[in-house]
Amino acid sequence: MDGLQHPLFARGFARAVGGMDKRGAAEHRRRILAGLQGTVIEIGAGAGSSFALYPSTVTHVLALEPDDYLRRVAQQAAASASVPVTVVAAAAEHIPPGTGSADAVVASLVLCSVKDQAAVLTEIRRVLHPGGTLAYYEHVRSEHPFVARAEDVLTPVWGRFMGGCHINRDTLAAVTAAGFGVQDNNRFGFAVQRLNPPIAHILGSATSPGPPG
Repeated sequence: MDGLQHPLFARGFARAVGGMDKRGAAEHRRRILAGLQGTVIEIGAGAGSSFALYPSTVTHVLALEPDDYLRRVAQQAAASASVPVTVVAAAAEHIPPGTGSADAVVASLVLCSVKDQAAVLTEIRRVLHPGGTLAYYEHVRSEHPFVARAEDVLTPVWGRFMGGCHINRDTLAAVTAAGFGVQDNNRFGFAVQRLNPPIAHILGSATSPGPPG
């Protein structure tokens, strides 16, 4: 989510996320969280769907969510989370903690909707210590030229109704361009809604070289 309020989308997303999780999204999140430890920042935490999936090796999660409605839902989820979670009103463009203070940053279905991916990834690098982990799970631009062109055409209208979401972003290329070293990356098709066609997703982790100079 970006820094704006999207009340209709937020309510629809909060209702839909349970179905997404049952179809596989929860397992996707579990995979990117496995192995994390120490202090974690989750950007665009949404309804807090990841909170119950964090391993016990994580000592604290600072969850950022700019949308008022989703943040209230996330705060309720934090009360029964598997690890300590603090939910705050903040956007990914301005992460609260100091430079090099986090062991990991989690981005789950959020880099599609931030206004400036490069700026957000620079901010993620800032808060990660050298060798810190960016764990990501995102939907991305299709590798099929015809579908990718259709995504380009649809994105301006789609984003207007879907909380600023861009369906045509090459997020893996953006992560690499930001200086992260990709450790593993799995690309796959996943149908977000039951009757929707599968769309391209990526899931993996990358290592930060440390705060930008």
